[in-house]
Amino acid sequence: MSEASTVDALSRKCIEVHGAVQGVGFRPHVYRLADELELKGWVVNDARGVLIEVEGENEGLRVFEDRLVSEAPPSSKIGKLRIRSIATRGDVSFEIHESHASGGKSVLMLPDLAICPDCLREIREEGNPRYRYPFINCTNCGPRFSIIEGLPYDRPQTSMSEFEMCPFCREEYSDPGNRRFHAQPIACPNCGPKISFHDHLGKKIDDEEEALMEAVSAIRNGEIIALKGLGGYQLVADSFNEEAVAKLRIRKGRGAKPFAVMCPDEDWALRLCCVSAQERNLLNSVVAPIVLMKKRDQLLDHVAPAIAELGIMLPYTPLHHLLMSELGRPIIATSANRSEEPICTGNEEAVYRLAGIADGYLMHNRRIVRHVDDSVARVVCGQEQILRRARGYAPFPIMVPKTLIAPTIAVGAHMKNSVALGVGNKLFASQHIGDLDTEESLSAFLKTASDLPMLYEKEPATVVHDSHPDYASTRFAQSTDKEKVAVQHHLAHVYACMGDCGLEAPVMGFSWDGVGYGEGGEVWGGEGFLVDDTGASRVASIWPFRLIGGDAAAKEPRRAALGLLLELAGLVPDCLEDLQLGRAFERSELRTFSKMAKSGLNSPLTTSMGRLFDGVSSLLGLCHRNEFEGQAAMLLEGIADSTNELRSASFEIVKNETGGLLLLDWRPLVRGVIEDLHGGVGVSSIARGFHLALARAVVSMAQQFDPKDIVLTGGCFQNRLLTELTVTSLIEAKLVPHIHRNVPPNDGGIAIGQLYSQCV
Repeated sequence: MSEASTVDALSRKCIEVHGAVQGVGFRPHVYRLADELELKGWVVNDARGVLIEVEGENEGLRVFEDRLVSEAPPSSKIGKLRIRSIATRGDVSFEIHESHASGGKSVLMLPDLAICPDCLREIREEGNPRYRYPFINCTNCGPRFSIIEGLPYDRPQTSMSEFEMCPFCREEYSDPGNRRFHAQPIACPNCGPKISFHDHLGKKIDDEEEALMEAVSAIRNGEIIALKGLGGYQLVADSFNEEAVAKLRIRKGRGAKPFAVMCPDEDWALRLCCVSAQERNLLNSVVAPIVLMKKRDQLLDHVAPAIAELGIMLPYTPLHHLLMSELGRPIIATSANRSEEPICTGNEEAVYRLAGIADGYLMHNRRIVRHVDDSVARVVCGQEQILRRARGYAPFPIMVPKTLIAPTIAVGAHMKNSVALGVGNKLFASQHIGDLDTEESLSAFLKTASDLPMLYEKEPATVVHDSHPDYASTRFAQSTDKEKVAVQHHLAHVYACMGDCGLEAPVMGFSWDGVGYGEGGEVWGGEGFLVDDTGASRVASIWPFRLIGGDAAAKEPRRAALGLLLELAGLVPDCLEDLQLGRAFERSELRTFSKMAKSGLNSPLTTSMGRLFDGVSSLLGLCHRNEFEGQAAMLLEGIADSTNELRSASFEIVKNETGGLLLLDWRPLVRGVIEDLHGGVGVSSIARGFHLALARAVVSMAQQFDPKDIVLTGGCFQNRLLTELTVTSLIEAKLVPHIHRNVPPNDGGIAIGQLYSQCV
C-alpha cells in the first residue's frame, strides 16, 4: 500500500474542550492517551479551553473520545465538547504545542486547590527532592486563581514567571509521564519561592526551615503570627491559649465574633465537633473550606463564645501542613486584617497594616496577584451550602438556564460585597470582598470590578446595582458611563437563589434578611415575591414595627425588642419590669426611645425579619447589644437547637387592606413569647417554637399562591434550624423548596442575583 493511500485511510478530528481544563493536567492527559492509542496530532491551550487535533484509525479515535471524558483529571470540569471531522494531515507524532491567546476568552479559570495526597506524601518523604518544601505542587493541586494574571493559564501569565525553573523542574515539566508535566507553578527548593520569618517591625530573622521553627516557637509562646498563605495573610495563634485568643480579639477589633480553627488532622476535628459523613467529605475536599459544625463540648468556648457551632478547616497548603505537624494542636486561623477590611496580600503591606496586631510574620516571596479569603460552608438539609464564596470556589461560574444578551457586570451590595461578570449563561462570581466601609475595602472592590472583565477581555456595556442610593457599589455604578440598571435588594436575593438552583419562572421567593432599601425608600427585610413571565411583584411581607434609632438598632437588639413591644398596645411599660429587657435600659433612655418610636423620629417602620429575630433574642435575655453582626440571631438559633421540645406558637396571616399585601402578623407570636416567659417556660423551648412558627408561616403564605417552587433566601436563611424546619414543612405541604448551594444566601450572593435578573 502506498504512503498516500495510508493517509487517506485515516480520519482526523478537531476537538474543542470547554470548561475548567487548564492547570489541571488536561494536556498531559490528552498526550498520554493519544500516545497509548498510537494516535497522531497535537493539543494546545487556547483562550477558550483546550484544542485538540487527533488523527488515526476510527476505532482508536472512538476510544480516545470516550476516555478523554471518562478518565479526565479529577480536578477538571468539562463543560462541553465540540467534535468535528477535518481533513487528514499525516502527522508522524503527537505533540503539545505552545499555548496561544487568540480568540474570545471563555476557558474557565480553576480556583486554588488544596495539596493533593501525592504531594503531601512527598513533603513527608525523607530523601525526596521536595522533602519539607512549602511550595510543592503538581497538576492536581496548588495555586491557580491567586497567581494568574491572564489567560490562557501558562507560567508566563502567572506570578511564578518570576522564578526560573531549574534543570530538575524543567525535566519534570517536560516529561509526559510525570504528573508535573506542564504544571505551571512547578518549583523546588533550588528554584522556587522561599519562606522567611520577620519580627513585628518586619526585620528578617531567619529563612527556610529555621523560619518555620521560629514561627512554631512564637505560637507556642502565645504570640500572634501573620502567615502568608495562598490568597493572603492569616493571623494564627494557639487556640487553647485563652490569653493569646483574647489578645487577638482586642488587637483585631473582633469582639466576641467566633474565630475559625485549623486542626492538624481529621482526628482533632472529630474531638472538637460532631462531624457527619458529608461534613467530613467537605473538610477533606480539594476546596478545604471552613466548615461550620456543631460543637462537641465547651473545649474551645472562648473561640466561639456561647455559639453552638465551630468553624473548622484542615491544612490545605504544604506550608500549613508543615506548621501543623510541628505544633500538633489546633490554631486560630483568621483573615489578617482589621475587622471587615480585605485581607493583606503583600509583604510590606502586611507589616504596615498589621502593625500592633502581629508579633511576627511568616512570609514568602511568591507574589499574590489577587486576594482570596478562606471559603465558609456548611451542610444544610443534607447538602453543601456555601456561606462565603472565595478560595476553592471563585471564580468558577454559576451556569444558569437563561442568557444575557451582552456582557454585563453586577457590583453587588454594600456588606459582604462581591462582584460578578455575566457572559452568556455563565455568571462569574468574584471572590468575597467584604463590607465597603473602608478605604482598603473600596480599593479591593475597584480592583476586582476591573479584574474580571480584564481577564476575560469582555467589556460590559451594562452595570447592575442595588437600588440603595448610598451604597458605595451603587455610587460606583452611577459614576460609570455604562447603561445602569437598579435591582431591589430583596428581589436580587430571590434571583440569586433561582440562578443557583437553575430555576425559571414561575417561582415564589421568601427573602428574609436584615434591612434593605425598599421601593420608595421603605426599610424592607421580610418579603415575599412572585416571579412570573411578566416580571416580579412583592406579594407578602411581615407586620411592620418601629426601628428605634434606625441603623443603631442593628447593633442593639434591645431597640428592636422595644419597637416590638410598642407595637403591642398596653405592653409598655407595664410588662417591661417583669422582663430581663427592662434592665437593658436606663429610665431616661426608655422615655427617649419611646417618644422616638411614637413620633417616628429616626425610627422608620420596618418589615425586617432580621430585626424581628434580634428583638425576640433580646426579649429572651440572650443578647441586648451585638458585638458582631448576627450575634443575637445566632444565639437564638443555638438555644433553640439545643432542645427537641415542641412548643406551639401562634401567628396570623392577614391582608393589608390598602395594598392587598399578605402580612405575617408576628404580634400573636411575640405576645405568646412574653406569656411563656411569665409562665416559666424554658427559653430554649420558646426559641424553638418561634422558629417552628416562622417555618409554618412560610407554608401558610405560599399556599395562597400557585407556584409550587418556593425559594428561601436572604441572611435569615443562613440559620440552619429555620431553613431545615421550613424545608420540612414545605415538603409536608406538597410544595417544592429550594435553598442556596453554590451562591451564598447572604449579601455575598447579591451580584449573582443582579445578573440573573437581566437574563432572558
